[in-house]
Amino acid sequence: MRALLSRAPLNTDLGLLLLRLAVGFSMLVFHGWGKLTGGPEAWARVGGSMGNLGIGLWPEAWGLAAALAESLGSLLLILGLFTRPAAAVLAFTMVVAAVQHLNMPPEAANAGWKGASHALELLGVYLALLLVGPGAYAFTRGR
Repeated sequence: MRALLSRAPLNTDLGLLLLRLAVGFSMLVFHGWGKLTGGPEAWARVGGSMGNLGIGLWPEAWGLAAALAESLGSLLLILGLFTRPAAAVLAFTMVVAAVQHLNMPPEAANAGWKGASHALELLGVYLALLLVGPGAYAFTRGR
C-alpha cells in the first residue's frame, strides 16, 4: 500500500513499455490499418482534413501520410524504434484530427470537443512520449 501512495516511481521503464504497447496496438489496429488498406478513396477522405488548416492540395497524399503515421508510427512505438520522431508525427496527426472534429457541423456525429477528445487525449500521450522517450525496454537505447 505504501508503494501506491508514494511519489517515487515503481518502474518507469515498465510503465513506458506498457504505454507504448497499449497505445501503439490500439492505434495500429483500430485506426491506422483501416486507413492504410482503405485505398485512394479513403486516403482522399482522410487527407481532406488538411483543408481545415488551409492545405487543400493532394488530399490522397495527405491521407496516405496519415495512414502511414498511424500504422508505421504505431509499429515504431511498439518496438521502441525512433520513438520521439514517431511520437512527433503522431502528435501532428492528432492535432489535424482534433481540428477536423472541431470544424464539423454541430449536428454531425463526433462533432465538437466531445468528438475531438480522443485525438486530444492521444496528443497528450504522444507529447509525453516525445519528452520522455521509449524507456529501457526498447530496441533503441534510453532516453
